[in-house]
Amino acid sequence: MNAPRHPLKRRSRRRSRFTPARLGVYAFLLTSALFFLLPLYVMLVTSVKPMTEIRLGNILSLPMHFTLDAWRVAWQSACTGLDCQGIQVGFWNSVRIVVPSTVLSILVGAVNGYALSFWKPRGASTLFAILLMGAFIPVQVMVYPLVRVLATVHLFSSLPGIVVIHTIFGMPVMTLLFRNYYAALPHELFQAARVDGGGFWRIFLQLMVPMSTPIIVVAIIMQVTGIWNDFVLGLVFAGTKNLPMTVQLNNIINTTTGERLYNVNMAATILTSMVPLVIYFVSGRWFVRGIASGAVKG
Repeated sequence: MNAPRHPLKRRSRRRSRFTPARLGVYAFLLTSALFFLLPLYVMLVTSVKPMTEIRLGNILSLPMHFTLDAWRVAWQSACTGLDCQGIQVGFWNSVRIVVPSTVLSILVGAVNGYALSFWKPRGASTLFAILLMGAFIPVQVMVYPLVRVLATVHLFSSLPGIVVIHTIFGMPVMTLLFRNYYAALPHELFQAARVDGGGFWRIFLQLMVPMSTPIIVVAIIMQVTGIWNDFVLGLVFAGTKNLPMTVQLNNIINTTTGERLYNVNMAATILTSMVPLVIYFVSGRWFVRGIASGAVKG
C-alpha cells in the first residue's frame, strides 16, 4: 500500500509551477496583448465620445457622455470629397469586389493545384516555379503593365477589371496552398478513381472538392481579408464608382472642412476593419485546423 504524500511536498510542487521562465512568458504575452489592444481601445473610446471631451486630451479616459452619433455620421453622412453619403458606399463596393474575386481566385487556384499534384502535365514543375515567383513580385512593379492591358480590353476603371486583377494576384498563393494540400493526400485515392473511369473534372468535383473543406476555409479567410484590406489595387483599377472601403476611409479622413472630427474618423476606421476582425475571431479555429491539415505541407 502506497504511503500518502506529504502536504508540504504538494505545496512545493504547486509553487514550482511559477518558475521564472513561466513568469517571463506570461509577462511577454501580457505586454504583447496590451501593445496590440491599446490602439483598439483608444479607437473605441474615442469613437463614442463627443468632440467636447476629445478636446480635453485624455485619450485613455472612458467617455463621460456615451454617444453613437459619430458612428451614424461615419456610416451615413461622412464626406468623401464632394460625396457625403458616408462609408456605406465603400462597404457595398467592397462586398461586390470581394465576393467574385474570392470565388474566382479560389476556383482557379484549386484547379491549378489539383492539376499540378495529380495530373502533372509536361512542364508542371516549371509552371509551378513561375507561379511561385509571381507570389513574391511586388504589386507596384506590375501596376503600369496591367493598366495598359486592361485599358486595351476596355476593363480599366470597372468592377470586372478590379475582379480580374484580384484573381490574377491571388492565383499564385492559392495555387501554392491547394497544390501542397493535395500533395499530402494519399495518391491511391486518385489512382482508384482513375481505375473506375473518372476523368479530370469528375475526380476533381466528386472526390477532391469534398475533401478540400479545411483548405477552402483557409483560402477564403486569406482572400477575403487580403482583398478587403487592399488599397493600392482598388485605388488604381476600381474606378471612381467602385472605390473600396479602404479608399473611402482615406477620403473621409483627408476630407476636412473646419474642425477635424476625430470621433467620426475612429468610427469609420473601426467600421472598415470590422469584417476582417469578425472573420478572424469567428473562424480562427478553422483557420488553424486548415493549416494543420496540410495547407503548408509538401
